[in-house]
Amino acid sequence: MSAPSPEDNVPGADLNRTQAAILGAYAALIDELGTDDVSFRLIARRAGVGERTIFRNYATRIDLLLATAAWIERTIFVREYSSSVFDMPLAIREAMETYDQKPELAHVVAETTMRGVSGAAPSPRQEYLDKMLRREVPTLDDVDRRAIVAALSHLDSAATWVVLRREFGMNRRDVADAAAWAAEAVLDPIRERMG
Repeated sequence: MSAPSPEDNVPGADLNRTQAAILGAYAALIDELGTDDVSFRLIARRAGVGERTIFRNYATRIDLLLATAAWIERTIFVREYSSSVFDMPLAIREAMETYDQKPELAHVVAETTMRGVSGAAPSPRQEYLDKMLRREVPTLDDVDRRAIVAALSHLDSAATWVVLRREFGMNRRDVADAAAWAAEAVLDPIRERMG
């Protein structure tokens, strides 16, 4: 049986060219300037559209930020999905290293979920992890499966990178090691049960 495809539930996968240009321009400007210094005029100029076009597609700055965070996750922080839940520690390690390469963008993605911005998907890979666990460990009860999915989903996020990197001041390697180690600790009880 093949691994479940997470792309089926990706928000914003059906963007038109104008929307993609706006989101790409905003992400590039955030990466260069940070979020505070990016005006709609600057986004419009970079995207090659008028300011009204931005407002027609994204009525508020929050709408634009949410769409951009989803776009960043889908296009900049792209990574291979594991075929096994037991490969998640390695995938999480790689994700942490990728977030460290684009810290401003990682912070935007994390902020939309950490602040509970309406409409933000806190864990786009949650359903994917649940399907993998159901397939690989069918004897796992619902309570344990939900706990494992919650823990891995949290670890597999830009929010975890922000906490470890910016709040604890850990370096790139230590962040990747800590997140991967934590994922291993979550999965160890399942490994023990499976023998």
